[in-house]
Amino acid sequence: MKIRSVKSSDYYVISPLLNAWWGGRQMADMLPKLFFDYFQDTSFIVEKDEQIIGFLIGFLSQTNSEVAYIHFVGVHPEYRNLKIGKQLYNEFFNTVKQKGVGVVRCVTSPVNKVSIAYHTKMGFDVEPGDLIVEGISIHKDYDGPNKDRILFKKKLV
Repeated sequence: MKIRSVKSSDYYVISPLLNAWWGGRQMADMLPKLFFDYFQDTSFIVEKDEQIIGFLIGFLSQTNSEVAYIHFVGVHPEYRNLKIGKQLYNEFFNTVKQKGVGVVRCVTSPVNKVSIAYHTKMGFDVEPGDLIVEGISIHKDYDGPNKDRILFKKKLV
């Protein structure tokens, strides 16, 4: 397995896979090609035998130079539990730390229990919201009406 930066053409490989990798959830619209064009220095691909088996799309905040944001991460279902996600996150953490970033943020949906557990395991803290659902702090209507989200924050050391 090797990790490399994304390139524009990776969009055409990854986009058709997204909904399948998420068990049929409609996810492809959340990852437009612009991420592959404009955030190559902070977004990564994991390949095995020249096949993409994982990716992380992240970027530096334009508002706060001490913050980076992870927008989207995916691992091929047949390659989960092999620490591919952890490798991608660590690559991102190391890259943004070198750019002076001290905090990484990300967001997930309350229905994505796997993502919630994963981010907590990776050392992210849940940001206090305005609603508690099933013991988790939620930001109600964060992404629009009825689009509640869980916000995560991780301090890099």
